[in-house]
Amino acid sequence: MKNRLKVLRAERDWSQADLAERLSVSRQSVNAIETGKYDPSLPLAFKLAALFDLAIEEIFQLD
Repeated sequence: MKNRLKVLRAERDWSQADLAERLSVSRQSVNAIETGKYDPSLPLAFKLAALFDLAIEEIFQLD
């Protein structure tokens, strides 16, 4: 699954650690999601969408 997480994070000048703290996950989890090695759970996807004030579909797209 493709995602815009790295771009969205960079637009806010947040590090992976900053985003991880806001989501209550590890920095490694954020890195794995950004690189496509891990797809977030539905609750985490909703949390990301709320944090960036976007629909889930605006962050994640199927390949």
